[in-house]
Amino acid sequence: MKAKNKNNGTAKTQALDKKPVSGAISASLMTRDMPEIAQKTGNVYESVYIIAQRAKQIAIRTKEELNAKLNDFSSPIDNLEEVFENREQIEISKYYEKMPKPTTLATEEFLEDKLAWKYPDQLDS
Repeated sequence: MKAKNKNNGTAKTQALDKKPVSGAISASLMTRDMPEIAQKTGNVYESVYIIAQRAKQIAIRTKEELNAKLNDFSSPIDNLEEVFENREQIEISKYYEKMPKPTTLATEEFLEDKLAWKYPDQLDS
């Protein structure tokens, strides 16, 4: 649900679908049409703030996934040489490095109307 209410407070965002969208989005940079971004909220700064909040959520989720996968390889007796020689860890890290950045993912979600946001005064309802 998109709210059109102007408010100086912060907005809470959430993705409407929980599936990862990184497979269909290019990792390269693209020029964006700022009027299109501003149109969704009526204010470019508000739109950018919503995108930034979603990007933080994506970054946190991705970091947690990566840490969980890398922790599967850790052991209490690892020495420095074993850490650098683990090929599976390197492949997992390379996969995550090639993924689109969280801001790119969040911008795509925003432009495709896959985000919902509410303002603090609307959270109780």
